[in-house]
Amino acid sequence: MQNNLLATFGNLFSADSLKSVGKPQGEILKRQVKVGNENFGYQVYVPHKIEETKNLPVIVFLHGIRERGNGGLISDDGLLGKILKHYLKQIPSIVVFPQCAMGKYWADDAMERMVWKAVEQTQNEFDADLQRLYLIGVSMGGYGVWHFGSKYPEQIAALVSICGGSPILKGDRFNPIAEKVHKIPAWVFHGADDQIVPVSESREMVTAIEKNQGNVKYDEFPGVGHNVWWNVLSENELLPWILAQKS
Repeated sequence: MQNNLLATFGNLFSADSLKSVGKPQGEILKRQVKVGNENFGYQVYVPHKIEETKNLPVIVFLHGIRERGNGGLISDDGLLGKILKHYLKQIPSIVVFPQCAMGKYWADDAMERMVWKAVEQTQNEFDADLQRLYLIGVSMGGYGVWHFGSKYPEQIAALVSICGGSPILKGDRFNPIAEKVHKIPAWVFHGADDQIVPVSESREMVTAIEKNQGNVKYDEFPGVGHNVWWNVLSENELLPWILAQKS
């Protein structure tokens, strides 16, 4: 599968004729939000070949620990940026890419405020559909998905956690999250042989949500480690499932 994905990269930057509707299309835009006295950059993808830019859904992508920094998550160099650019072409949605600061985690107060300000700013700028806000996170970002889901359950329409886990570090780590997110449709992915984030993190979260009569799907991949996101990229039903959800 990796070879098939890499073979497509030569076509990633082909020019498409875009229909102008007064707002940028098919572009990755740079934006900033201020939290306290500090400015944080984030990126926004606006889909191309759309008739209207109003009432579009918004997907927030929370990256993993290695992508922390302040230079922007999506660059012209590197495999991650090329993969994201390729798949963005298939998504009829605005996609927000916040970047977690070095030494921070998504559940930290400043990062939480930064992400939510970026979401609100994006919804306002593009007149987005407030009932279709979705969170996708990988690894550290998967932990962030559960954090934001538990903090803003009424505003989020779907959660996708990939090799993540509970942001609660002590005591009852899963049920307090499950009690808050069980009404949000969730799809969880994990590799059974993950040596970085134990598969028990997703298993126990899913079990806790099910005990709370929650709406959760779970795919576990035998023989797969922490790079389970390669498997997730081949899940054809994921994007239609996400975009069908409403809060």
